[in-house]
Amino acid sequence: MKILLPPSETKRSGGAGKPLAIESLALPSLSDERRTTIDALVALSAEPDQAQRVLKLSERQLGDLAHNAFLRTSPTMPAVDRYTGVLYDALDATSLDASSRRWLGRHVWIHSAPFGPVSAMDKIPAYRLAAGTSLPGAPPLRKLWAAQTSEAFAEDGPSFVLDLRSEAYVALGPVPRAVPSAYVRVVTAHGKALNHFNKKAKGELMRALSVDRPRLTSLHSLLAWARTHGVALRENGGEGILDLVVDG
Repeated sequence: MKILLPPSETKRSGGAGKPLAIESLALPSLSDERRTTIDALVALSAEPDQAQRVLKLSERQLGDLAHNAFLRTSPTMPAVDRYTGVLYDALDATSLDASSRRWLGRHVWIHSAPFGPVSAMDKIPAYRLAAGTSLPGAPPLRKLWAAQTSEAFAEDGPSFVLDLRSEAYVALGPVPRAVPSAYVRVVTAHGKALNHFNKKAKGELMRALSVDRPRLTSLHSLLAWARTHGVALRENGGEGILDLVVDG
């Protein structure tokens, strides 16, 4: 099984890893798309006024431009440690033991805008780029990434994909129909979709999975694990949709 997570707008700076090695990232067939996006981001960073407009940065966010300028040379850290925010705070990957972190590395892809889906343990630099941004000198991100990413998912051949991404990142790489998958919504017991608790609930689900490290190969085995661990996952009735039920 593979699990697809969204990235976070907020990220830790710095890192102790060597500069980005594109060829070492998961799904290496996406290397050309990664280079195209990185080249465009680095070029944009040379025009600070334009970059501020394109990336929709406030004055207090202008420091993020330096991250893009040095994408090729800045230090790296595992992607799951790079991201902060509600989902990643609930997952709290830095507190996990080595076995749980290895499980994340084997089973989790985090879908970034500049690098595409990367393994949770792939080492990446800090950056600033959202899924809906149009970069000068590059195709629209959806056009650049969507078909190639779907093809890369199919080539990897996972037995099942659990998709926890936001819709913006689903658009950058839909899971192909040939790959068994389920998309997760966070809802109340009455089926009302929740925004406030969405990211926290997904992070808590990931924490539970990474601590238990189950061997899951299908939707059936995932739902069986959820029942035995008190996780309120249920089929929605619509094909390919799972509801993660929380109080709200």
